[in-house]
Amino acid sequence: MLVAVWVAWSFQGPGPAAKSGDMTTVMLRQGSSLPEIASTLARDGVIRSAPIFVAAAQVTGAARRLKAGEYEFASRASMASILADVRDGKIIRHQITIPEGRTSEMVVEALAAKADLTGVAAAPPEGSILPETYQYERGEDRSAVLRRMMDARDQLIASLWAKRQPDLPFTTPEEAITLASIVEKETGKASERPRVAAVFINRLRQGMRLQSDPTIIYGITQGRPLGRGIRASELAAETPYNTYAINGLPPTPIANPGRAAIAAVLDPPKTTELFFVADGTGGHVFASTLAEHNANVAKWRNIERTRGAAVSNQTPVLAGEAPVDAPAVTVEP
Repeated sequence: MLVAVWVAWSFQGPGPAAKSGDMTTVMLRQGSSLPEIASTLARDGVIRSAPIFVAAAQVTGAARRLKAGEYEFASRASMASILADVRDGKIIRHQITIPEGRTSEMVVEALAAKADLTGVAAAPPEGSILPETYQYERGEDRSAVLRRMMDARDQLIASLWAKRQPDLPFTTPEEAITLASIVEKETGKASERPRVAAVFINRLRQGMRLQSDPTIIYGITQGRPLGRGIRASELAAETPYNTYAINGLPPTPIANPGRAAIAAVLDPPKTTELFFVADGTGGHVFASTLAEHNANVAKWRNIERTRGAAVSNQTPVLAGEAPVDAPAVTVEP
């Protein structure tokens, strides 16, 4: 009788106190047997008796449903609650946040920096990842996490593409992602994305070149910060990513655009605007005519001069070249 009472109390009553703090983290390895799980829990000080845990798992039918992974148990948690957590797979979920506008190479580098992931992931094609916050388990393979990011992008573009506006000046989801990546890199203000998208849509419809500085930078650095103004020779160079020199879209996206940028290019507002330039507050001022735009550019140049943004403070350039520090879409083609 006393043994039965003790067993019942050991299972239902308070468990051991945590060795430090209020929680104890336990890692149950993949492929662990029931006895190994029980001994791990006992060794890490979250249950008092491995044999009682084994017996309880067998009697309750939980033995075949226990799940491996990383768990966190509260100090003095009962064995019953611990068994339930392992049966239900209430593992610790870690997370990684991919900011909008990162290149695929940067995403792979962020995954590589997570020491609690395993394996090696190769950089996928540019624009194939949806920037979001993703959960993962300790020990999960990096390529599996990357695949979830790519699947999320595929699901989103499929959904938004089905509801897109008619008569857009591109014909494939891949082209939509390319344009969205340019929108993403042109403005950091979420409220501006639809308007920026509309400018580029209007330009494509009229056969105007996009004239986007971020595309030039991508062609030079593959999306890394340039660290200086764009040089006149770079602005004039006929490269696949120089949208001052080529018609239409570049051959690939220049980053991984977020949900809002993709939605903006597939459902842009109706405007007549064809130009935008920085306004000095972190946003942009828009214009429908070249005359309006040139006036806005003059205001921006005055702001630059007021702030002391002198060419002499920029990275030195080669002889015969002059830095170009103009925001995107500043010159009529």
